[in-house]
Amino acid sequence: MSMTSTFMSRRAILGGALAAAALPLVAQGQDGHNSTTHKVSDVRIRIDFNNLPLTATLFDNPSARDLASMLPLNLKIEDYGRNEKIVYLPRKLTEEGSGAFGNEQAGDLCYFKPWGNLALFYADYRWDGLIRLGRFDDGFEPLLVRGAYPVRIERI
Repeated sequence: MSMTSTFMSRRAILGGALAAAALPLVAQGQDGHNSTTHKVSDVRIRIDFNNLPLTATLFDNPSARDLASMLPLNLKIEDYGRNEKIVYLPRKLTEEGSGAFGNEQAGDLCYFKPWGNLALFYADYRWDGLIRLGRFDDGFEPLLVRGAYPVRIERI
């Protein structure tokens, strides 16, 4: 084999490897699975428990739209861990279009896929299996009140 064909083969192999590595990233951006940036919808919800209302704006993703289609709901909100409250939904939400995100922060409204519950975060968190549904509009102070309460979730 000549020096030119060896050089070309290595270049072709390296180029193919780089293309293969980049392909999932390109595909991720095209199919909507990149959840680090979220398009906000015009759907707002109110979560009311213990006479403490919260409002949130939902993101434009299939899981958030599925949640909105279920409203209004009368359920129970309860503490979980030291960073969130949870609400068990009457059924699981669609997981279509879900994907990892890396900028978790207090004030996120998420769906925990394995258990099928809403996760309302008031402190830092990092956990796989979440779909971000939206953000609380004006803070999340009511979530700091400990205990379990009846909760009403509705569109506004």
